[in-house]
Amino acid sequence: MNPVTRRLLFGLFFLSGFSSLVYQVVWTRMAFASFGIITPVLSVVLSVFMLGLAVGSWLGGGAIAALTRRSGLSALVFYAGAELLIGLGAFAVPRLFAVSERILLPAGQMDSLPYLLCSALALAISIFPWCVCMGTTFPFMMGYFREHATAGAGSFSFLYLANVLGAMSGTFCTAVVLVETLGFQHTLWVAAGGNFTIAILSVWLARVSPGPAEAPVNTPLDTASETAAPGRTATAPDRLIQGMLFATGFTAMAMEVVWTRAFAVVLKTQVYSFALIVFTYLGATFLGSLVYRRDLRRQQVRSHALVFSALAIAAFLPVLVNDPRLLVEQFWVPTLDPVSALLLLGSIVPFCALLGYLTPGLIDEYAGGQPKRAGRAYAMNVVGCILGPLVACYLLLPLISERQALLWLGLPFVAFWLVLSRSQTWVRRVGFGLVLAGVLLQITFGSETFEGFLAQKNPHVTVRRDYLASVISFGGQRSDKMLLVNGFGMTILTPITKFIAHLPLAYHQGPPKTMLVICFGMGTTFRSALSWGDVDVTAVELVPSVTQAFGFYHPDAGQLLQNPHGHIVIDDGRRYLKRCAKTFDVIVVDPPPPVEAAGSSLLFSRDFYALAKHNLNPHGILQMWFPGGEGETLTTQAVIRSLNESFPYVRCFPSTEGWGFHLLASLEPIPALDAAGLAARMPAKARQDLVEWNEQPDAAAYLASVITNEYSLPTALNPDLKVQVTDDRPFNEYFLLRQLFH
Repeated sequence: MNPVTRRLLFGLFFLSGFSSLVYQVVWTRMAFASFGIITPVLSVVLSVFMLGLAVGSWLGGGAIAALTRRSGLSALVFYAGAELLIGLGAFAVPRLFAVSERILLPAGQMDSLPYLLCSALALAISIFPWCVCMGTTFPFMMGYFREHATAGAGSFSFLYLANVLGAMSGTFCTAVVLVETLGFQHTLWVAAGGNFTIAILSVWLARVSPGPAEAPVNTPLDTASETAAPGRTATAPDRLIQGMLFATGFTAMAMEVVWTRAFAVVLKTQVYSFALIVFTYLGATFLGSLVYRRDLRRQQVRSHALVFSALAIAAFLPVLVNDPRLLVEQFWVPTLDPVSALLLLGSIVPFCALLGYLTPGLIDEYAGGQPKRAGRAYAMNVVGCILGPLVACYLLLPLISERQALLWLGLPFVAFWLVLSRSQTWVRRVGFGLVLAGVLLQITFGSETFEGFLAQKNPHVTVRRDYLASVISFGGQRSDKMLLVNGFGMTILTPITKFIAHLPLAYHQGPPKTMLVICFGMGTTFRSALSWGDVDVTAVELVPSVTQAFGFYHPDAGQLLQNPHGHIVIDDGRRYLKRCAKTFDVIVVDPPPPVEAAGSSLLFSRDFYALAKHNLNPHGILQMWFPGGEGETLTTQAVIRSLNESFPYVRCFPSTEGWGFHLLASLEPIPALDAAGLAARMPAKARQDLVEWNEQPDAAAYLASVITNEYSLPTALNPDLKVQVTDDRPFNEYFLLRQLFH
């Protein structure tokens, strides 16, 4: 095979990897919108992706020889067909998500077993076929290499290198450029264009290349020896190699899920946080694979014992570095600290680079250039990748801390090193053993957990865990109490959350009877709404452990939970509105911070407001809280415009704390009442609740401090109509180019 052809094939596989990661990033975000922003959705998407790759790799490796022999066509034609089908998935998957979402509405609350199982099945059905096609690309392309007698022992790693480089680029471009400039739908079209381009170029290359019958072949493609493949030099038994591939895939993908939660304190919950982890993972993997290819050319490939000894140490570096004393302490601040982020991301680089070196080497060694054996080995690795996220999400994280989970996941590398260390000199065994022991001792006795760090500042710390999040409640006095979800500050006991309830209820024409609270938080808004007496209040919260912390913040929580007018539902707010037949006089929304998170953008979008209008009674009021501040001018304007374009009547009030806005929207005019008129509409118990934490006991005066400073909406709107939030273009969530280039 001439160098030009090899470069073209490298480019095709680069583009294939690029498109695949575009799909993974965008489909994951779309799945959040359809099935809920919960960790199981991320885990299922990752696992189904890997399952499809495993099945496709296994089937493609076993079938390509027979397909080329019986059809007389080049393997490149079948590769083109696979890429063509993958491109069609860009148009099919969003529609399948929408259909699945409607079908799942009767499946109950989001924390119910029927919903979790059915949503996982719906996700699998939606993306599995296209992932199978992605899995076939490796063995199909290796079949083409075999046709030209250039398979060798390193053909898999050659393609793997191109694919990882493309995947890394796809992750970066999707998060930083494509979605912000094009939106989700058009980003998928870009990926589909890449697949279709690959298909066209592959068919052209197949036409100008000699066919399978003309190409020199060392061994028959369908009868090649399973144990003596050309170019195969085994240094470990097949079963041991299979075990290594399974274990490395399992632990790597499980760690990726755990890293996402463990690093949230520093990386925050923005879309860029997950992209940074994936980009770093793939970038380090690419560098490791590049070094492996260099060593392969020099015939100086490192031994498995040496690589596993380094992996046994590198696996624990993220645990060692993720010490709050080394990193930024301002977990309440929504902005990312660059130094802390680089330190934390740098801690996973050695581990990922070593895996990038080890994985293609193991598959090259096992396969010896045979597509069938390569497919089998790659499938074994991917099977581990399937199970890893599921075990991390459903077994490890609900029961133990992220730190403990990472420690358990690092143990397989220690075990493999112990098995393989017999081939090392005693000096190396002792040396690596001492370093490993030093790292583990430092983790055990010298490093600090996030919970322990908080306990040093305040002894009142309670940790709750579930399959969605780690929820920390801490603080003794009212002014000190905070709610942390995955290490990020959600809210404090502030009178703002009281106004979120009392303002729309007081402005409602006629006595309000029903109210919906989306996002429970500390439960202050829920508690304040119940002070109205005969108002039936339903609160929707995504994370079960958040509602269980209600009593930590409010001593009367037990009594309130017995109130027949109060109801708490565990569900995604948007999904609840879609499956709920009820209508409400008042709907209040307190999106989770930061405003750049997906959970916020899905509640700030015009698509959400279109949904909410159907659940409002006549004269109903929607109250949207937006914690805007300095540096968020365009985001504030986008949020206000999306609401203003959805409702004919919108009013905007600054908060009593001097930051953030109460946005009231309705399909009918909102009464023009002064503070005294609003206070007169409130029951006595509600007025007492409003001023509970205020030095001024006069409810009317307290209301006046807010409503007399009402904003004029025309001055808060950007003249550019594109400055608004939609599901397809979440303006607040993707903002990096806008910030960099003003």
